[in-house]
Amino acid sequence: MLKRKVQELMNEPGCSINQSKSAGERKKGCGKSLVPGAAAGGCAFDGAKIALQPVTDVVHLVHGPIACEGNSWDGRNSWSSGSDLYRVGFTTDMSNLDIVAGGEKKLYRAIKEAIRRYDPPAVFVYQTCVGALIGDDIDAVCKAASERLGRPVVPVNAPGFVGSKNLGNRLAGEALLEHVIGTVEPDDCGPTDINILGEYNVAGELDQFRPLLARLGIRLRTSITGDARYAEVAAAHTARANMVLCSQALVTLARKMKERWGIPYFEGSFYGISDTSEALRNIARMLVERGADPGLAERTEILIAEEETKAWRLLEPYKARLAGRKVLLYTGGVKSWSVIQALQEVGMEVVGTSVRKATEADRQKALARLGDDEEKLADAITPRDMYAMFRDGKADMMLSGGRSQFVALKARTPWIDINQERHHGYAAYDGMVELIRQIDLSINNPIWAQVRAPAPWEEA
Repeated sequence: MLKRKVQELMNEPGCSINQSKSAGERKKGCGKSLVPGAAAGGCAFDGAKIALQPVTDVVHLVHGPIACEGNSWDGRNSWSSGSDLYRVGFTTDMSNLDIVAGGEKKLYRAIKEAIRRYDPPAVFVYQTCVGALIGDDIDAVCKAASERLGRPVVPVNAPGFVGSKNLGNRLAGEALLEHVIGTVEPDDCGPTDINILGEYNVAGELDQFRPLLARLGIRLRTSITGDARYAEVAAAHTARANMVLCSQALVTLARKMKERWGIPYFEGSFYGISDTSEALRNIARMLVERGADPGLAERTEILIAEEETKAWRLLEPYKARLAGRKVLLYTGGVKSWSVIQALQEVGMEVVGTSVRKATEADRQKALARLGDDEEKLADAITPRDMYAMFRDGKADMMLSGGRSQFVALKARTPWIDINQERHHGYAAYDGMVELIRQIDLSINNPIWAQVRAPAPWEEA
């Protein structure tokens, strides 16, 4: 069953990259083959855990060796406005004896104990390579536990060996669709309820655009899955529209919610001033089309004008300090084209960016904003090439994830974390002001002149 599900996800009609392939290429799938023992940049289990762990009030139980939980727990800096249960690590801690005798009974006992001690609204059980290889049927165990214990127990069947982290994201979406979404019928449905898919509340970014929606009278039914509660996700099928932030990860979920419950969706971004404005316009337009107050569109334009005016006023002092500075953008999951636009708006030049995780549409947007210069786009940039760019003065700083920081620091070049481990939110208008402020603090820090200067003994 898992094999059929993986094949289905590999042939996603809502993915523009997939549909541009030939029939033979689509059959091969879009996930990278993982090499045993090699660092693959995240497995399917890792992707599923990252996608679902921001559901804050449930028990996230890993059925596997303790190292699997240790390698994935708290891997994304997702904030919560309520429960901290999602911060607790749960694992069956499978041993050699469990591998010989099977781990299904141990899994059931772990589910029972977690419910007794923490009384969560649900338990998510994650399959790992070890449990899958010995044939533990977590679907059957979860079904039995749900019936006997009177609590939803959701199997997340995404063992690491089936594919990449991105495939794990999509398998997590399938688990929500099959076992969670549609299981709660709320009594407070409204004409302006929306869901946001692919938002994980990294560094509290939800609080940078949730107030904007509230000012327009738009209610965020749930974010899937940042700062989410189980009951909110279970009622997500009552929303009037879906906004997809990460199309590669959850476009399948958006498409199937449209087919099952008639919820239209669009892909947007809350990174960058102009892109935030465009996202708000699209949300308002889609809700009006579905019967919301027609005055919503006018209120949206008034809000956009106010927020853009305030943001540009706050950004004005930075323009002279940052104009002409060159940036290498190695963003990973963050929308490259949105950040490119934001940097260009204050006069900075993007000399290169990665598009490895971007859809074809995202790639074309990035290319257009880089002046159609194909040389500035790369699927991956090697550490040697990065170092050469800094050494030769082709880039003044780098925005990337934590794994790339050491290349910049070795070259004595400013660096800012823009991926999931960051501690500053960069979404919406306030977030872009904060991003530019952090760039200014980094690139104009006097320490760089000091570390680049020859040591006293070298001068002598």
